[in-house]
Amino acid sequence: MPLRRTLFISDLHLDPSRPAIVAQFERFLAEVAPGAEALYILGDLFEYWVGDDGLALPFPRRMAERLHAASDRVPVSFMHGNRDFLAADRFARETGARLIPDPTVADLYGARTLLLHGDTLCTDDTRYQAFRAQVRDPAWQRSTLARPIEERLVLANRMRMESEGTKQATAMDIMDVTPAAVERAFAESGCDTMIHGHTHRPARHVHRVGGRERVRWVLPDWYERGGYLEASPEGLRLVDRF
Repeated sequence: MPLRRTLFISDLHLDPSRPAIVAQFERFLAEVAPGAEALYILGDLFEYWVGDDGLALPFPRRMAERLHAASDRVPVSFMHGNRDFLAADRFARETGARLIPDPTVADLYGARTLLLHGDTLCTDDTRYQAFRAQVRDPAWQRSTLARPIEERLVLANRMRMESEGTKQATAMDIMDVTPAAVERAFAESGCDTMIHGHTHRPARHVHRVGGRERVRWVLPDWYERGGYLEASPEGLRLVDRF
């Protein structure tokens, strides 16, 4: 009898400048994902996404084709991250992925589980939260998408460089999740399990909230090696070699 399993990935930051990780993702879709009951991508699949018209460009088109082939074999759900927040309906059609809100509650083999990208938990990073509010504003998005795609590519690269500069100047604990935000998310959702990415600090954390233990899983990024979280009726496990 085949193993029942659901897979979670995030923070791949796919870009043609990193061909080894792109190839690893393609292998993951072809060899690991098939046979799973579901695949969840919890944000930052791409290093940047300038709008769905970018699907006419060679690299986004190639990734969309790979995802669509995978979605024919396993249901794929996609949650926006802080790099690919402009992915919309055409992205969903051409990848076969279902767009899901952040946060989303999923039933994992009887366990109510809270799924997030993770950036909303980093409330101490006020500079980032201001940026997030700006780029998630519908008026800002309409104005940005009205620009020629060449301008948006330049803007995306500038924002990426500014982000890297900000990271170098910001204390790591500021960019990590805020315990109070984690506790609030557990309490409001009623879930005992949480899965998210964004912080690039893969681990299993135990929190005591509302008089009981809750477990928070942080997904690995794919800058160096990659990895995924596997859920099954037996529990959850991080897989960092495949």
